[in-house]
Amino acid sequence: MNDAYQGFSLVELIDLLNEVPAPPPVAMTPQTPGWFILALLFVVMAGWLGIGLWRHWRSNAYRRAALAALTAAGDDAAEIATILRRTALVAYPRAEIVPLSGEAWLNFLDQTCPGADFVSGPGRSLATAPFRSQTAPPELRQIAMDWVRRHRSVHPA
Repeated sequence: MNDAYQGFSLVELIDLLNEVPAPPPVAMTPQTPGWFILALLFVVMAGWLGIGLWRHWRSNAYRRAALAALTAAGDDAAEIATILRRTALVAYPRAEIVPLSGEAWLNFLDQTCPGADFVSGPGRSLATAPFRSQTAPPELRQIAMDWVRRHRSVHPA
């Protein structure tokens, strides 16, 4: 130890120390261009996803309207048949839907929705519902709602 500091107490020696200079402040922005590119890519992907979800939501507006109409239709088989026909006209080419009636209409409903039971189940009443006043079977509105939710549309999502 140096003789010049003999006789000093530890506290006095600590007071003689020079203060360590503070380091410069750390920048909060990334210093490499890779982070900027990654952030830009993230913003573009989020925008693309947002636009895709918005288009999907808009393309299914007819489904939401049909489900609301089916809820309001109650057990009126003619009204349920009309709602299904209007929904099909929105989702499929008009030339394909307009000529369908009776058994062909029921087959179309079964083919466009996996698991639907229009030909042999309670949906059978749809073949004659528009032509005579009748109360729908209790399950008809439910299978109609299932068809509206699950049919495969030709519209791009």
